[in-house]
Amino acid sequence: MIPCLFQDCLAKGCFLNGHINLSIDGKTVICPPGASVLEAAEENGIKIPTLCHHSGLEPFGACRLCLVEDENTGRLMASCVTPAAPDMAVLTASPRVIKHRRNIVRLMMAEHPESCIVCSKGNRCQLRRIAAQLGIGETGLYPMPNYKAYEQANPFMVRDLSKCVLCGKCIRADHELVVAGAIDYSHRGFESRPATVHELPLELSSCTFCGTCLSMCPTGALAPKNNMFVGTPDREIPTVCGFCGVGCSLSMGVFSDTVVEVNPSRGKNTVNGSTLCVRGHFAHDFLNVSQRLTRPLIRRDGQMSPASWDEALDTAATRFLAVQKESGPSSVAFLGSSKCTNEENYLFQKIARVLLKTNSVDNGGYLSGRSALAPLYKRTNGGDRVRSLAGLEKAEAIVVIGADVTETLPVVSYGLKRAAQKGTPLIVIDPRQTGLSAHASMRLPLKPQTDLELINGLSALLVRKKAQNAIFTDHFTKGFEAFKEALLKLDLEKTGRVTGVTPEALDEAAEYLRGKSVAFVVGGGVLEQRYAALTLDALFNLCLMTGSLGHAGAGLYVLAQENNQAGAWDMGTVPDALPGRQPLNDSLAREKFERAWQASISPDRGLDLIRMIEEAEKGNLKALYVMGENPLRALPQPDRVKRALEKLDFIVVQDILKTETTEIADVVLPGAAFSEKGGSFTNLEGRIQFFNPAVPPPGEAKPDWEILDLLARKMGSPRRFGSLERLRGEIAGLVPMYAGINEGSGAVWVVEASDKELFKNEGGARVSFAPVSSIEEEGQSDSYPLTVILGSVRFHLGSGTRTGYSGRVREFHQNGAVELSPQDWTAFGLQAGDSVKLTSAHGSVVRETAKNSALTQGLVFVPEAVHNNDARNLIGLFPLGQPDSPGWKTCPVRLEKL
Repeated sequence: MIPCLFQDCLAKGCFLNGHINLSIDGKTVICPPGASVLEAAEENGIKIPTLCHHSGLEPFGACRLCLVEDENTGRLMASCVTPAAPDMAVLTASPRVIKHRRNIVRLMMAEHPESCIVCSKGNRCQLRRIAAQLGIGETGLYPMPNYKAYEQANPFMVRDLSKCVLCGKCIRADHELVVAGAIDYSHRGFESRPATVHELPLELSSCTFCGTCLSMCPTGALAPKNNMFVGTPDREIPTVCGFCGVGCSLSMGVFSDTVVEVNPSRGKNTVNGSTLCVRGHFAHDFLNVSQRLTRPLIRRDGQMSPASWDEALDTAATRFLAVQKESGPSSVAFLGSSKCTNEENYLFQKIARVLLKTNSVDNGGYLSGRSALAPLYKRTNGGDRVRSLAGLEKAEAIVVIGADVTETLPVVSYGLKRAAQKGTPLIVIDPRQTGLSAHASMRLPLKPQTDLELINGLSALLVRKKAQNAIFTDHFTKGFEAFKEALLKLDLEKTGRVTGVTPEALDEAAEYLRGKSVAFVVGGGVLEQRYAALTLDALFNLCLMTGSLGHAGAGLYVLAQENNQAGAWDMGTVPDALPGRQPLNDSLAREKFERAWQASISPDRGLDLIRMIEEAEKGNLKALYVMGENPLRALPQPDRVKRALEKLDFIVVQDILKTETTEIADVVLPGAAFSEKGGSFTNLEGRIQFFNPAVPPPGEAKPDWEILDLLARKMGSPRRFGSLERLRGEIAGLVPMYAGINEGSGAVWVVEASDKELFKNEGGARVSFAPVSSIEEEGQSDSYPLTVILGSVRFHLGSGTRTGYSGRVREFHQNGAVELSPQDWTAFGLQAGDSVKLTSAHGSVVRETAKNSALTQGLVFVPEAVHNNDARNLIGLFPLGQPDSPGWKTCPVRLEKL
């Protein structure tokens, strides 16, 4: 019966579920309503050449190469902008179509320079490919040279617009995907070209050097600036970016076992689509620097000297076991990596817990405020983990708080700007004017570290306006009435005094949120501040009262700075939880792992990163294993950290680069970068992405999981895993949220298993409102009258260990000037090029200065990662996530003009 209905629908020009049919080259095809003829053809495997079309951009119809002929009328149509219609019949390669298509290409080539042999686009040039398919070798036309200046002022890309075919992809990508507005069409007719306002260099425009335009360019008009390679790579390997927590899908161009270029992958449903950021596109040149570690090293007589793998691993195993036997499990600690794979972090913590009997395990995620997230995770019991970034563009309203995403996670900012462009209310809460401020419906310029008071004030206003989602709170929550009463007692005048936000502005923000499900995008400005955990509680309360949980495009989008920050936590590289974020003090969970690992596990919490340093200072910690982290550059008070680590009896550092931390190691083990090994990363959405090596590791370096596997055997493990597949099999069996890790390719999602009714289909417990907390207004010290805000710049990630080795980044961005308000600039008598010394209670930095007219008086912005990340000298080595800790994002300073 179904086949008969199917044929009947085809005959009537329609299809089930509203689909339609048409004829292309005599073949009946089916497509959804609204699809263009070109899309219908591509979906059904029919190739139509085009230069200006891209699936991620709105149809434009610029190149006209996608012409098709209507069989019924003989009309020629651009298929990319012609909607498919029932009973339509088109030809894609009729004699008339081919004739016109050939003439279009001939005219393009007549204007195009004859430089194919030396063009970096090489065999990937789409114009060249289409010309070959049409059999065009020579145009038979008079040349029409259209010479334009060759631009290569910046280290990221070169522009040779004499090769531009005016497809408009670069302009449309800039406007539609990245929403930067850096370029547009300039001039008319033969002189037309994509250009910046007033034809300024890209360096002086709003261009972020994300490289999206470059990846989309069909010819050699835009190309990466590459001093080591020109031409077409041998092969392109799909992989996952190893920088931030977005987890962009990449295509790595490889030539002679060297990564020579990077582009967005062409895979479907990726987190980044056709975009990247400047780091992901251009900073991977750090992979090829001479400072890569290529062979094991052992310290002998105070000097590091090469060693064999057997010798290095024997030394590491023997020394760790000896220290543990002599001084006990509490004398050894393991610092894992938010940059290494899930498989590596799992094996790392297993070695610590099973072979050395210690729970003193942590990872670089501590630096990004993981400790503040733990209470929130406990509150939801693991619910609400999976949250697709694509949902942000479907949000009813968006609040970005403590997150300068245009600098830290640019790909996230693209989606936020696209949402705002479509009319979604966007509220930015930040002491500084960020890159999103120009796109926001409004900005709330609060005082640093007063987010808690502001969020509670916003919640109180919504309650007074009766704007809570009563159906949601009645069905899924408990304790709302007590929460409501506490909010009604809040003094909103005090909220204004503490935060510096006017009552009118707060009321306007509440109106934007009234009756809407809200997406809250939360960044390091919240996670690394004094009141981080309380602020997250207040935000979650606001999610509950507005019904902003349990569906797409709403809830808490907590940003992750590092690529596998979520995965390292999931794999148990933390001092208080086993893999799967199962608490150490949960006897059932502990017994499960004890049976599987055939070892006893202590229920006692181990040392976190800060306590490792403190115990090293006291002489209690004797040995430390560091994998893929650089604490001497990343932690506050680096001199104090160095003194503490130099007291250790033994330290092993496993890394890919020479770093400040490898300089003090007793044994150095050369690991492999993400591009040189297989594994999986878990991004901030909860998406587990798999990848394979694109190139081999340099020299004698090995994949980190393989190093750990060999080390475990030497420490007494009865067997080796020997493969990633066996490692993944054990993880899948012990960690329910990673049941899909056995897939081994593509991407799977973390499995949520909360007992809360909100995150289950039916039944389950309700989610409680947290108590309403408040803070008091803090005065400024006379000794330190200014407040420093530490922040990221888009060219660097974290402490800048890897990006600091990028030649392109070093060439373009090394100034790191501190920014002051016009009032403070004048008060201190500063002029362009002046340097200042900023001094806090913990240390000082010397930097050049810049005037920022958007900065509030009394605030000073200091970029991190540059100048060996000396900004960390200003803040104290306090634990994160505790109310009595001042946090790591702000500190009081005094300024001295030099």
